[in-house]
Amino acid sequence: MKLVPLGDRVVLKQLVAEETTKSGIVLPSQTKEKPQQAEVIAVGPGTEEVKMEVAVGDQVIYSKYAGTEVKVEDVEYIIVKQSDILAVLK
Repeated sequence: MKLVPLGDRVVLKQLVAEETTKSGIVLPSQTKEKPQQAEVIAVGPGTEEVKMEVAVGDQVIYSKYAGTEVKVEDVEYIIVKQSDILAVLK
């Protein structure tokens, strides 16, 4: 099964959260927040008003409470509007 976003929506796959900080401190599982970084898996065609500015494979930062989480074939994805994407990591 394949997710095909409609309009100005983007399918994201969250990047794995680090379990230790840069200084070497191990974080317990309760204190870990989900990362706001993700990889773009699929991009919708856009609309007349919205030109799509992200591409498949881009790594992005998105709004903390944005999107809808879905699970397809035991893989979790987040579907967001392009306006919920704050930046592309280069």
